[in-house]
Amino acid sequence: MKLRLAASMLALTMGLGTANVWADTQAATVNSAVLEQAKKRFETEFDGIKVDEVIPTPFPGILELRLGKDVLYTNEGVDFILQGSLVDVKSRTDLTAQRLEELSRVDFSSLPIDKAIKIVKGTGERQLVVFEDPNCIYCKRLHQTLDEIDNVTVYSLLFPILTPDSRTKSEHIWCADDRAAAWMGWMKDNKKPAEKTCDTPIDELLELGMSLGIQGTPAIFFEDGSRANGWLPVDQLKERLETAKANKNKS
Repeated sequence: MKLRLAASMLALTMGLGTANVWADTQAATVNSAVLEQAKKRFETEFDGIKVDEVIPTPFPGILELRLGKDVLYTNEGVDFILQGSLVDVKSRTDLTAQRLEELSRVDFSSLPIDKAIKIVKGTGERQLVVFEDPNCIYCKRLHQTLDEIDNVTVYSLLFPILTPDSRTKSEHIWCADDRAAAWMGWMKDNKKPAEKTCDTPIDELLELGMSLGIQGTPAIFFEDGSRANGWLPVDQLKERLETAKANKNKS
């Protein structure tokens, strides 16, 4: 019995989709006073923790509590708290993953590309903004992957969080006469940048990255505001670029 259950759960996980089933009309099925009461009860039980939003889920009696960019689940009486994935069995959709992706979206136009190292490939018609650490192995792998992709502009934002040397390298690269050449020289050929100092936007970028919840590199932002945390294989990266471009054109 346990083996059959485990196999069923594995099959469910492998079959999860990303279709949007979080209906906009769901909020109408629960009185706003009930949602407000649930918010107050949670904040009373967990003093000092602020709930930003309470909304219904597609399942009767189950509410979503949003705390910043995290979500929890409870009932109207806040008799329990559930942290984990809420899965719609019929559609094989991980609603929690879908919601977290939605909450992690950014306004792409608000990202400070004027403080980025710009690399243009081909026409550069598609765009990426990437928070990167110069000592990040997967950031270097990302640039190897990008060698297989054309017609893209990459804006690399220096985000040195791995080692003290990351900061030093970032400063030298930013202060180079040719930032793009110094950046690519290090990321692709391990050519150390010349020692040079100047004013840099690094502190500002670190603050921005932390506010966006970035905890590792590379953190990739696409034109439609979606993001990927970590390196992506070339096929996935191509697909995300095309999807983001299409979504941007629709808006």
